[in-house]
Amino acid sequence: MADQDRPQIYLITPPELDLDSFPDALAAVLDATEIACLRIALATKDEDRILRAADAIRHTAHQRDVAVVIERHVLLVERLGLDGVHLTDGARSVRKVRKDLPDAIIGAHCGSTRHEGMSAGEAGADYVCFGPVGETPLGDGSRADWDLFEWWSQMIEVPVVAEGALTVELVEKFGPVTDFFAVGEEIWTKDDPASALKALLAPLG
Repeated sequence: MADQDRPQIYLITPPELDLDSFPDALAAVLDATEIACLRIALATKDEDRILRAADAIRHTAHQRDVAVVIERHVLLVERLGLDGVHLTDGARSVRKVRKDLPDAIIGAHCGSTRHEGMSAGEAGADYVCFGPVGETPLGDGSRADWDLFEWWSQMIEVPVVAEGALTVELVEKFGPVTDFFAVGEEIWTKDDPASALKALLAPLG
């Protein structure tokens, strides 16, 4: 696969993380593989915990020139000096957030719906995420299929991200039709996340 066609890697934090050890684990991954963007996606609703985690993550990522977006928490983007926000409700709030954060990166997760993705792009999203592409017990069981990515890559200019339950086989299959692979749980559950990421991405060469 030619370099310009090689999908870039978009890293997602684990939903729970240990602030004592995670920055080092993150640094190891960022140093081992070129990462285009990092999404802070924490399950906690505890604002203090989110602020402290985001601060440590931003510091580690920005030292390496990696852009950082946060999932859902639009109001924290400017406060924390982050690069943007990842919206999980499809196209619904893209237009308003674009107005509030004119210079920020805005991404939208659109499940497996072509129409939702197109609406998000028209509303000003910088990228659209479809997924899961792999088998997962989470959600309603619907998957974003290869045909959707193929169509999108041929017809739509807005960058597209493949995410959710990725395997080596899926990376190989979707590589030619996606701009980014979003990787998170697939590596953080392993003893050596940096090596796990390299193994997952092996088909990209």
